[in-house]
Order: sequence, then structure tokens, then C-alpha cells
Amino acid sequence: MDQNKNRQLAENIRRQYEPKSEQAAKLERLEALDKKVRLPATIFSCIFGCAGALVLGVGMCLAMKIIADLLPLGIVVGIVGIAMVSVNYFIYKAILKARKSKYSAEILHLTDELLNR
Repeated sequence: MDQNKNRQLAENIRRQYEPKSEQAAKLERLEALDKKVRLPATIFSCIFGCAGALVLGVGMCLAMKIIADLLPLGIVVGIVGIAMVSVNYFIYKAILKARKSKYSAEILHLTDELLNR
């Protein structure tokens, strides 16, 4: 049993150092391109959404007189936070659309090669 486990471990390590087939390299490149398209939009939307939620929270604290007695300022800051959170999805979609159009030719070319079209 121990010998079988050692053999599997050795085979796994060997596979990491063997040269990859052309199709595996293309598939890896396709996955990297897809990640390159989606990751910036996701990172931006997470950061912008968190910032909007924090702005909204500060506005609520001001409006409820927790931080200071500035109700009108709290309402304005809260509305800005609500606006940030509300437009976050649309900004995400716009960034994603722009990135897709930038990399679509290369992705379509790779998928055609992989699917033998």
C-alpha cells in the first residue's frame, strides 16, 4: 500500500515536469485569457462596492447623530453611497464588455483551434 502511494506521488511529480501537449498549452492559454478578461472587472466591482457601502455607512452615522450632529450632511453622504452601490453592477458590466471586445478575437481563434473548426 505504501509502495503504491509512493508510485502515485512520483507519477504526479513527473507529470508536472513533462512537456505539455500543444492542445493542453492552448487550453491553458485560453483559461489565462478568460481570467484576464474577468479579473479586473471583478476586482474593481468588489473595491467600488465596498467603498460605496462604507460611504453609505458614514452617511447613516452622520444622519443618526452617532458621529456628529450633521443630519443634512449625513443625508447627502448617504445618497452618494447609495448611488455608488447602485451603479456598481452597471460599471462592472461595462468593464467586462470592454475587456471581452478587446480579447474576443484571440479567444475565438483559440477555441476554434481547440474545437477543430
